[in-house]
Amino acid sequence: MSSSTPLLENILRDIPRRYRLPQETAASQQQSGSANPATAVALVIEKAREALVHGSAPGATLQQRFIDALAAMITEAMHADSGDRAFQALVLRHRAPQVREFASLSAQADQDRRQIHAAVNAIAHPAKQQRAPQPWLREALAQLHASASSAHHQANYAGLHDTVRALLAVPELEAKDADFEHALADLLDSAALARLCRLEALAPDPLVQQYVSLLDAYGPRPGTPAAVAQGRASQQRGAAVEALAVQALEALAQWLNAAQEDPQAYRVVSSMRVPSSIPGKHERAKTEWDVVLLERPHAQALDAEPVWHVRLLVEAKASVESATTDLPRLMRGLRLLAHAEENVVYAFETQQGPVQLDGVSLRALGTEESGLMKAILYCCDAPAENAPRMLNAASRMQLLSTQASVEFASALWDGRDADPQILDAVWHELTQSPRWHAVLHQYATLRLVRELMVHPEDMMATIRDTAGCQQYATNDRPC
Repeated sequence: MSSSTPLLENILRDIPRRYRLPQETAASQQQSGSANPATAVALVIEKAREALVHGSAPGATLQQRFIDALAAMITEAMHADSGDRAFQALVLRHRAPQVREFASLSAQADQDRRQIHAAVNAIAHPAKQQRAPQPWLREALAQLHASASSAHHQANYAGLHDTVRALLAVPELEAKDADFEHALADLLDSAALARLCRLEALAPDPLVQQYVSLLDAYGPRPGTPAAVAQGRASQQRGAAVEALAVQALEALAQWLNAAQEDPQAYRVVSSMRVPSSIPGKHERAKTEWDVVLLERPHAQALDAEPVWHVRLLVEAKASVESATTDLPRLMRGLRLLAHAEENVVYAFETQQGPVQLDGVSLRALGTEESGLMKAILYCCDAPAENAPRMLNAASRMQLLSTQASVEFASALWDGRDADPQILDAVWHELTQSPRWHAVLHQYATLRLVRELMVHPEDMMATIRDTAGCQQYATNDRPC
């Protein structure tokens, strides 16, 4: 370990953690019962996790508190004015078969559209139209291609279906172009076209219209121009945060180099890709790290190709929520790096070119929480909330999406007396099923993510203050 490591650890320790969860808030909310339903659910789940960690089953009192809090959260989500539109759409799918069918068809509609587009181009691409020997065939191909274009842009696949059927009735077809006839017949009988036509037929249904309205109120649907624009804006936000993280780590590297009196001791790279030569499971693991601080050990000759040690891995995120979702993948990425062999040097590709990394430093990163605090940062420029969300969006939706939760909500929809005890099934799943591990541990995950998260401005300010402090300090006047 480098002699400069304490300098780095001190900097990391001193950076303010504006996103940290206040322990007293959680405790006071739990004691006073003043928490909102989602927070109450999160705190009860955390108590259940703690009990299970210590080898005891959560008691009946905790179980009933969970049921009551989940019932309150569902009731809140079903509120007509301020409720959760995505959850209400889920409940509507549960209640109405035509909505379920519409949702199922919508899920694969993009794939079906691509399939029809490819099939029509294979038959009637403009280039094929130009090569057609007979005028009637050129006209038929042009008509087919125009109808497909209209279907794609105006959601009129029933019109395409009618066009294909009409073309199959052209008298010259059977006698003069059997290949064209067979292609049209395959298109007419295709399951993709049938599904798209059925999707259009379901669209005017009042409950389907209500379902679509709920989804539109929740946010832009996948594949729509608004969703594409939203995704592009999110990518731009992420790139901007990553640029700030690079800037902060560059300042950190400069300060460490000055402290070491060695301008080549530290460097920063971005978009560092893990090579396939590292053994271990790459699937679902983080294999590209946003920003990395590297250290060159003093023992290396300056004229030799440097072999670097990893000192800090930084992931740039536009929100706390995105970092919370990312943490499991990050942990798998660390476990992958830990499979590096000690006596092997690995070549990593980065935005700044290839770098050689020592397997020893990769193995040393570890996955224990104490080690994470010294080697991992999430960098975020989102404002810190006055009242942090204690239940993350993924866990909340998993709780709401259970059969019991949807049935409870459906009873509320009908105005019937909904029995909260039906939600006991969710409690048993939560406390017994491995499938619920992420939800059971969601509060601990959130707390860890927020401990690892810093604002780039806070990092820069800490570096400036430390550098200024060291410049000011003397033996007689310590900083």
